[in-house]
Amino acid sequence: MVREANVKQANAEKQLKEALGKIDVLQAEVQALKTLVLSSPTSPLGELPSVGGGSKTPFRKGHSRNKSTSSAIMGTQPDPSATQPIVRECREVDSQLFSDFKAWREEPTLERSCCFLERVYREDIYPCLTFSKCELGSAILEAVEQNTLSVEPVGFQTLPVVKASAVECGGPKKCALSGQTKTCKHRIKFGDSSNYYYVSPYCRYRITAVCNFFTYIRYIHQGLVKQQDAEQIFWEVMQLRREMSLAKLGYYKDQL
Repeated sequence: MVREANVKQANAEKQLKEALGKIDVLQAEVQALKTLVLSSPTSPLGELPSVGGGSKTPFRKGHSRNKSTSSAIMGTQPDPSATQPIVRECREVDSQLFSDFKAWREEPTLERSCCFLERVYREDIYPCLTFSKCELGSAILEAVEQNTLSVEPVGFQTLPVVKASAVECGGPKKCALSGQTKTCKHRIKFGDSSNYYYVSPYCRYRITAVCNFFTYIRYIHQGLVKQQDAEQIFWEVMQLRREMSLAKLGYYKDQL
């Protein structure tokens, strides 16, 4: 009898230890789940099993989204069509500038002193041809006005050339107008002069923008532009002014 009682007591103590061990494991799991929920704001607290057993909601494996929170987030997203209005490019004739242009067109002249050209010189031409080498920039403007400026690719075959100083004329890797180290794909010269000046793609674009403007107003001056609509011709001139404005601000197109 005593031996049987001892065996039962030993078995009971063993079962008690196993039960206490299981309780410790379950408590550790519950604590781990609490920590996981608190560290993850997107996980809903309502789906956790209650430690006291009061909640009937089963625990679901994997990520579950709170519908009310998700709806609130989706509702606050802006409508792209409402925040990004459609923009179109528009234009409007400046009445004073158009009046000056029409007066110039009736009696076209290439003199800087006329009202229309004086404004173009001040706002576009002078800034576009202002370089670090001021004297060379002034010489370019004079040559453009006289239509004696030549611009050609560096690889263009010509007669033997007697250069001025290397510092003054630049070289294939140095722009004569800016003085900066740039790859120069073109060079310029004045009239029948034998001196060539290497220019960078950016400086070349500024020069050609001014040349294009002078070419068109020279055509108007010579009566070669036959359009009767003054406004149409006006906008052609404004487009050429726009190219000069972009060039002086640093925008240019390079020939590849």
